[in-house]
Amino acid sequence: MHRAPGMSVRLKFTLSYAGFVMLAGTLMLVTVWVYLLRGLPDAASSPNGLVPVRAIVLHAYAPATAVVLALLLVFGLLGGWLLAGRMLAPLTRITDATRTAANGSLSHRIELEGRKDEFRELADAFDTMLARLEAHVAEQRRFAATASHELRTPLAITKALLEVTINGPGRDLGELIGRLHNVNARAIDLTEALLLLSRADQRSFTREPVDLSLNVEEAVETLLPLAEKHGVAIEASGDITPAMGSRALLLQLTVNLIHNAIVHNLHGRGIVRVTTGIESGSVTLSVENTGEVLPAQLVSTLTEPFRRGTERIRQDHAGVGLGLAIVKSITEAHDGTLTIVPRPGGGLQVTVRLPAAPPPETLNR
Repeated sequence: MHRAPGMSVRLKFTLSYAGFVMLAGTLMLVTVWVYLLRGLPDAASSPNGLVPVRAIVLHAYAPATAVVLALLLVFGLLGGWLLAGRMLAPLTRITDATRTAANGSLSHRIELEGRKDEFRELADAFDTMLARLEAHVAEQRRFAATASHELRTPLAITKALLEVTINGPGRDLGELIGRLHNVNARAIDLTEALLLLSRADQRSFTREPVDLSLNVEEAVETLLPLAEKHGVAIEASGDITPAMGSRALLLQLTVNLIHNAIVHNLHGRGIVRVTTGIESGSVTLSVENTGEVLPAQLVSTLTEPFRRGTERIRQDHAGVGLGLAIVKSITEAHDGTLTIVPRPGGGLQVTVRLPAAPPPETLNR
């Protein structure tokens, strides 16, 4: 934004301080003068006649008053300039840090020393913002790099299949079409997952009452054929759990959790338990599954985009590596919390906790 040049804050403080000192000095001198004149007669008799006392005192007092006011002006300007500079020094450091950040360097920190005051609170808040912004930018760069790699993989496979067909026209065309269809479907799934993740991060959705238990029923019905194919039993139970948010996003969250629990399970003898409930002003959705034993260090990274557990990277229906990342993003967009803990016997227990929806009568007011 273009702004016309103006006086600096330091100069404004200096002039304000000098003006205040001059005003106080003037009032003091006027007060002294008034009280001094009240005790003096207009004239006094002497051997040489009447002497104009007030005129003589005024003649002597006026130059002294002018000298005092001039000294007060000089003192006010110098003192105001030095004090304003000292007081505004932290603001200068904050401004320099802001310009450095605006130029793209997010690693710089103000680290303002001294005891807590308004400037130090501002500096600490700015340092915290820079730290979060730097971490967010770094995460976005890693995400963009990994997403580009993931998207490049199906494109490279498609190119290779087409080149093989061109160079070897005798190959089965039906087999090629089938492989191309699978690769294309994977690329579409990845693109849709990226768009869903972006939508959740932007929080661009309308909030309405959503019953998570109904979402569970719909998700279980949708994923039941997949569970039967993997030999996984699904057990769903719980109470009505009214939350506030986007029904589509919360349904996607539920589908992702159950899908993840089915795919990463014990083939032919796995179990998935889905429960919903209400606890002290919040609603919970818990998905627990059997499976391989996972170390806590690996579990803590599963919500990162494109992170999958060991031995699970290229299984059928393994997804695109964004399932739990989308769950985390949707949960945070709904002001909730996501907890993932490994089960002692193998598998995971994933719990989503969201604010409960207010009573219907409250919403109708």
